[in-house]
Amino acid sequence: MSLLNDLQARANNQCELCSSTEDLLPQIIEPRSSENLDDNILACGTCRSQITKESDMDANHWRCLNDSIWSEYDGVKVVAWRMLNRIKNEGWPVDLLEMIYLEDAAINWAKESGDHLSEDEKIIHRDAVGTILNSGDSVTVIKDLKVKGSSMVAKQGTAVRNISLDHDNANYIEGKVDGQNIVILTQYVKKNK
Repeated sequence: MSLLNDLQARANNQCELCSSTEDLLPQIIEPRSSENLDDNILACGTCRSQITKESDMDANHWRCLNDSIWSEYDGVKVVAWRMLNRIKNEGWPVDLLEMIYLEDAAINWAKESGDHLSEDEKIIHRDAVGTILNSGDSVTVIKDLKVKGSSMVAKQGTAVRNISLDHDNANYIEGKVDGQNIVILTQYVKKNK
């Protein structure tokens, strides 16, 4: 079966956030990037456009999350948590945020978007030339780097794909080099186009 068919079966042909039956498509839950069922939700066009910030946020639309926060699927609860955090200044979402339950792994996943942070709290990762880095980007190492705790050297010109960001420090990213997950300083990488 295709991802869309699997999601439609799981969601009973309804948006997993607002229960709409119109314009349903898979929505990847960033920073995940796979076609895995657990990394996607089935969402209507209205929900998708607000999740991806393509359209302005309509706080009243998200009152539907009163039901979605009880989903048995972590991905649905992660997106609900993120959307509630985006509109928490409305007042009523705070009550739902206090009720939602996420396991540690799911709350870490939810926080990867930074939606729970105010604009002045968000950490922005930049490469050596000042380009903003996002989770899932590919970068190139611009200087030979010794990897602490091993004899490995990440050579200049090494491509590091699908990086993840350290949400506590704007100078650190993580990625795989020669099959080993390492922490790299952002000042030694350049974002691939």
